[in-house]
Amino acid sequence: MAKNQRQYRIAKLISQAPISAQQQLVDMLAEEGITATQATVSRDLDELGAIKVKGPGGASIYAIPDLPRDQISTEGYLKRVLGEWVVEVVNSGDLVMLKTPPGCAHVVASALDRTRPDGVLGTVAGDDTVLILADQPMGGAHLAELMRDVAGLPS
Repeated sequence: MAKNQRQYRIAKLISQAPISAQQQLVDMLAEEGITATQATVSRDLDELGAIKVKGPGGASIYAIPDLPRDQISTEGYLKRVLGEWVVEVVNSGDLVMLKTPPGCAHVVASALDRTRPDGVLGTVAGDDTVLILADQPMGGAHLAELMRDVAGLPS
């Protein structure tokens, strides 16, 4: 199972039941046929931004806070997301197209929207494609090259 699929299941499990321990998540995933170690679940929880909150009865349980739409992310976050999900970058005029695995374009578009890199006017995400509109001073060719660099793709 791919990491993004496992993390989706973890987030869903956390939203459905009070979970107080990582081993509890490991066991719940195993019941669904998903093999994951405690260390893997720990990393997944960190990447998902999971935190411990007081649940019903005062027990400490995992929660994943909603990311405010206006929260700005770091360039390091953008580099990690593009490096993990972007497989191809091409441009035409002031448009830059980023290709991702199926179902992953929204993650990349959200990272771009939250990071607000110079030269990006906006994004539109499909299933496996993100279109970026470059501003006039930057231009599509230069922005495409920057996106390749951030994603760690060859020129």
